Amino acid sequence: MGFKTYLAKKFVYLLILIYFVISLNFVIFMLMPGDPTAVFAGAARLSDPVALEAVRARFHLNESMWVRYVSYISNMVTFYFGYSFYSGKLVSDGIGSRLANTLALVGLSTVLSISLGTLLGVIASAKRGKLFDTANVTVSLMFFSVPSFWIGMLLLSIFSNWLGWFPNAGAIPRDWAYNPPVNVFQELIGRLHHLFLPVLTLTLFQYGGYLLLTRATMLEALTEDYVVTARAKGVRERSILYKHALKNASLPLITNVAISFGFILSGAIITEQVFTYQGLGFWLWQAINTTDYPVLNAMFFIIALCVIVANFISDLLYGVVDPRIRYG
Repeated sequence: MGFKTYLAKKFVYLLILIYFVISLNFVIFMLMPGDPTAVFAGAARLSDPVALEAVRARFHLNESMWVRYVSYISNMVTFYFGYSFYSGKLVSDGIGSRLANTLALVGLSTVLSISLGTLLGVIASAKRGKLFDTANVTVSLMFFSVPSFWIGMLLLSIFSNWLGWFPNAGAIPRDWAYNPPVNVFQELIGRLHHLFLPVLTLTLFQYGGYLLLTRATMLEALTEDYVVTARAKGVRERSILYKHALKNASLPLITNVAISFGFILSGAIITEQVFTYQGLGFWLWQAINTTDYPVLNAMFFIIALCVIVANFISDLLYGVVDPRIRYG
């Protein structure tokens, strides 16, 4: 089986898996307790039976289960997620208005934690048993073990409440509502000022996992014969670590990184709550509290889709990183 056949087979599996996720998502929310009409009626303060029936028609709640299932699949495939029960606005508009905030927060913290964890993991593996290795493993385990909300509240107490260096809430300055930024540079500075503490929280919480994984895989790779041969030939230690050992130890890292980026659109629910950061995670938590099924439906589908695609890409990257892998 060649690469093209393998790619086509994986793509078919991907489509089947997406269909299964859509169907499972539909079944789960159909089995949810409560009347969605009552949720929307309570938010919109509706009590007239005619108006309530119009609401049911708007959300296709008065149709048969089969018709709703077909309509649901069509909506998910076309990314038309309908209207929010709570706000009455298009779910896609809500996602669009919060997407940039989440990508900035989770994307930046993920890149930083992966880079920092991998770099420190490689160095720690090269200095196994020494002070640098012991200190890094201890610190990473500490941050990896404590809850992210504790890290966030600690940073808020020190850098916001005590020192007053950074704001304690929001994704943008409050005064932008009546005094918007005059140029791109001012807007960038304002957003970065609000991003610093949430990004630092997530980076400290996440980097330890990458450090420990990199260190473990590197320690195994450094005992291989090709590393001993390279050292015997006089190859520089830096080249051995980064060009030989890290490349061969990177397969578990690729899987971990793919999963991390797959969940990037889920937001950081806890961290966004601590900092009142208006991202997709904060919105998802609000949807849970208000039983906003269309928002939950859309978010669960998008998260699942991102994870599926990320794993598909990681499968393809295995052969690029490790030439020993064959597709046939």
